[in-house]
Formats: sequence, C-alpha cells, structure tokens
Amino acid sequence: MKTPSTTSTSTTRLRTNNAQGAAEHPSPYASAAQTKALLAGSLAARMARLEAKDMLSTDIAADLVGTTPVTINAWIAKGRAIGLTQPRRGFKLPSWQFEPVLWDAVPKLSQALGTNEGWALLSFLETPSGALGGLTPRQAIEQGHLARVVEVAGAEGY
Repeated sequence: MKTPSTTSTSTTRLRTNNAQGAAEHPSPYASAAQTKALLAGSLAARMARLEAKDMLSTDIAADLVGTTPVTINAWIAKGRAIGLTQPRRGFKLPSWQFEPVLWDAVPKLSQALGTNEGWALLSFLETPSGALGGLTPRQAIEQGHLARVVEVAGAEGY
C-alpha cells in the first residue's frame, strides 16, 4: 500500500514528466487566448475586405452583368459567383470575378475546392501559393494558368 508521501511524490513525478513531455511535444491546438486573438483579427480583416473599393453589392453586381439580384444570389449558392457574407443581410462580391478569365474559373475552383462558401473561395484566390511560385491563384489565372490552379485547388480541397 502506498503512503501519502509516496503518492505525492509519484504524482509530482508524473506532473514533472508531463510538463517535460509538453515542452517536447507542444499541443497542436490553439489556446483560448490565441483563438480569441485570431477571431478578433479575422473579424477586423473581414470587415476591411468587405469595405474595399473592389467590392460590389448584389444589386450593383446584377446591373454590371445584366441580370437580377435573385440570379446573383442563385449563382452564389451554386458556387458560380463569390459572395461574401456580411454582418447585415446580403452579400458583397469582388468585382474582378466578373472579368472573363476569372468568370470561367470560379465554378471550376468551387468544385475543385469542394465549397461554394465565399470567404473560402476568396481566401484561396487571394493567398500566395508556393505551388504557384508565390503567385496568388488569381494572379496565376490572369497569367493563363487556370489548369494548374484547378490542380492546386483539388489538392487543397476542403
């Protein structure tokens, strides 16, 4: 039978070993404080992106392409267009997606990534990729490399 002092020593030893193990193998999870900071930064970044000059309301996007806001919303739901959710109702859409070279790319990327969520599509298109030589997928598409970007999207699919 163990005495209280033996149990105490064993517990202390285990704690010490666990602390050493934690230092050798840090947790792959973010702490609550790190998560809170990331979310706060993400919200500020999203709000800034929604207010950028290249963003269009659903009504303006519909006028630009000669259709209705209802059609724009249907395109967003199907992954045909990138629509970013915002705190109030409706979507904001990056205007550059309506350029011919990108317009044909959006549904292919949505399918390859396995998502029609606007923020995920925008993040993919605007984040530099080592697989594309440091270009953003959007830049690579604009330079004529759609097939390679779709290949990269398929490998990164969500």
